[in-house]
Amino acid sequence: MKLSVALFFAGLFGALAAMFVLLSFGTDYWLLASETCDKETNGTMGPWASAIEIRSGEKTKAQQRRPDTTFYHEGFFWRCSFGGNLDDHTLLKFWITNQPHAKVCTHAYLFPFPVSQQTHNATAYDSAIIYRGFWSIFMLIGVAAVIMGGFFIICAAPFASHRLYKVGGGLFLMSALFLLGVVWMSVLWVELMDVVQFYVDHQRSSLCPTFDLTIHYGLSFFFAPVGISFCLLAGLLFLLIGRSVQMQYH
Repeated sequence: MKLSVALFFAGLFGALAAMFVLLSFGTDYWLLASETCDKETNGTMGPWASAIEIRSGEKTKAQQRRPDTTFYHEGFFWRCSFGGNLDDHTLLKFWITNQPHAKVCTHAYLFPFPVSQQTHNATAYDSAIIYRGFWSIFMLIGVAAVIMGGFFIICAAPFASHRLYKVGGGLFLMSALFLLGVVWMSVLWVELMDVVQFYVDHQRSSLCPTFDLTIHYGLSFFFAPVGISFCLLAGLLFLLIGRSVQMQYH
């Protein structure tokens, strides 16, 4: 009875782990960003808007014009951008149904924000590519491990094979380990490294002195920790089930 309950919850956690890991891997919303510039201070960036104060006697009236903004969302496969107006509900613009049909998507070779040779020297550019490469490898290993773990568990069920249960549990734990590395690399890239700040400084010095960049983590990023948690739970349960089956039948 206890074994059946453990199998049920382990299978449930394993299915949820696979679902969230695949959602994190397949959706391109690891990073959300928006770029704005004040037109009144720099006219080369297009129709950016600003607040214009008109003073008449003792009265001051502010006419607010929303700036045109470039929005980005990026993931494992694609980095997409589209234009829009900056408002109080900026994050809602990234919702699929709110995005315009005309948006530009390119392969996301660098993560999580574009690094070019114009903004970085050759050494930093190569380091960014290497960093992106390891991030991609860790992601692929994590996804492959959770899929293979599910396959071994499915094969283990009909034969009550303790070895297959243990292998499947180990693969789930390995997936959690590599995906945890993916999440930490993403946070380090955005929060601690100076890559994004270099990009902002370059834009301010060459294009727009009032250039502003806002970055948020997207749904794909938040799916990953959920998938990691379920991978850990499923992996530990399957290892315990494998040990229990070994003691019971062997």
